[in-house]
Amino acid sequence: MRLRSGWVLLLALFVLAGAACSRLTFVKPKLERGEYTQVAPDYQVREDAQDQKSIAALNAIGMAGQLLQQGQVEEAEVQARSAVAADPKSGDAHTILAVVLQQRGKGVEAGAEYAKAVALDPQRGTVLNNYAVWLCGNGRAAESLPLFDRALGDPSYPTPATALANAGACGLSAGQPAYADPRLRKALELDPGNAVALAALADSEYRAGHYLEARAFSERRLAAAPATREVLQLASQIEQKLGDTAAAARYVQRIKAEFPEKQTVPPGDTGQ
Repeated sequence: MRLRSGWVLLLALFVLAGAACSRLTFVKPKLERGEYTQVAPDYQVREDAQDQKSIAALNAIGMAGQLLQQGQVEEAEVQARSAVAADPKSGDAHTILAVVLQQRGKGVEAGAEYAKAVALDPQRGTVLNNYAVWLCGNGRAAESLPLFDRALGDPSYPTPATALANAGACGLSAGQPAYADPRLRKALELDPGNAVALAALADSEYRAGHYLEARAFSERRLAAAPATREVLQLASQIEQKLGDTAAAARYVQRIKAEFPEKQTVPPGDTGQ
């Protein structure tokens, strides 16, 4: 089954300074009586070698994220590789490198880095979600589903609607609508404007022949986020099935206007 829409690749740029400092040793001064007024004690902070590596990695991760946001992908890769070199056991370092490599079109290398991040941090929801998304996008949708479920088992995962929507969309891609549907609907309970879940449900209802339901999800998807070519194409096909050829034609015109660089497909069933 073809997945018509992309998904949200959840990547938080990591605020871990507190964790990096957990091994710092604070040495209390020896105070002696004397003819003076003590204003405040002096503290010395000792950093062990691992602390220094962790801090260097965190700095490089932050810089890589900033460069990536600015579109400086090659420079971001340099910083991401520096983060991995500084702390090879950092799942965050391998994750940011994977994201950069994916942006550079190095998909196979990106997958290897996502896998390393999971091996280093096997219970962390965001890391599991990221690798699962990569698997799903690289023809391994069935393999991705257990990872999404493991991500949802992380009680500290900040955005479960993201993993639910991704899991549902990939479940459809894997040809498992019974797996996909409850996860997509749960995602919408948590986040009614989740564009991934809305697009996937529109696609699912269309394929099931439920065209009015498909239209409702399609319209909600178009209201929730900027349109993609695939979303507009599906909307056109839905309207064609409902007999509104004028509406179908309007969506085709939008495709031509908004995505002129891509070849359009006529409205109606494509056979795909």
